[in-house]
Amino acid sequence: MRENEELRAASRPVTSAASAMTGARQDELDAIDPGWCPVWDTGWQRCYWLVHNHVQAGGTLPEAAGDVVVQGKDLGRWVTAQRFGWEQRLPVQQWILENTLKITPAGEDERPVKQTQDTKWAPNLAAARQFHAREGHPRVPRKHLEHPEGLGGRQGGADGGVVVKLGIWLDNVRKRAAKLPEQRRTDLDQLGMPW
Repeated sequence: MRENEELRAASRPVTSAASAMTGARQDELDAIDPGWCPVWDTGWQRCYWLVHNHVQAGGTLPEAAGDVVVQGKDLGRWVTAQRFGWEQRLPVQQWILENTLKITPAGEDERPVKQTQDTKWAPNLAAARQFHAREGHPRVPRKHLEHPEGLGGRQGGADGGVVVKLGIWLDNVRKRAAKLPEQRRTDLDQLGMPW
């Protein structure tokens, strides 16, 4: 950045001005935040400072999505993302998070359980059965969303319940019909699934 200014002052060619910043602009940014780093995502830096200011003002460190929202930024979601994405942070970012906000990487026991095809099948089948019971057929429009009753606790619905993209799921199942286990095919045949 400053090298480009020196080259310009000496009437020498500058290799690229695309990412160049004037010295005055860099000084202005340093005055606002001496820890500002032009290679870090500005969104990351903004959220860091929002969390930092919240904690400095006496607030507790937000731990879950929706705990604290400031200037339209969900600080709890950001803190969670830092903990679960620790490996993607630069060592200096990790140091800053640990030493200024006391944020530490998520432990193995905190990691969310990865869903398998078996755990995904049950809510999708429940949604198909519910649609069939209500409509009397399994011909679901591709963009249809179904909210199976009694399956709360997963993200997606306005009330926090399960939302199944039923039309897309059934289209995908039809395309993979030859690879379906016999029991799954039987479950769908009972609903009159058009293959």
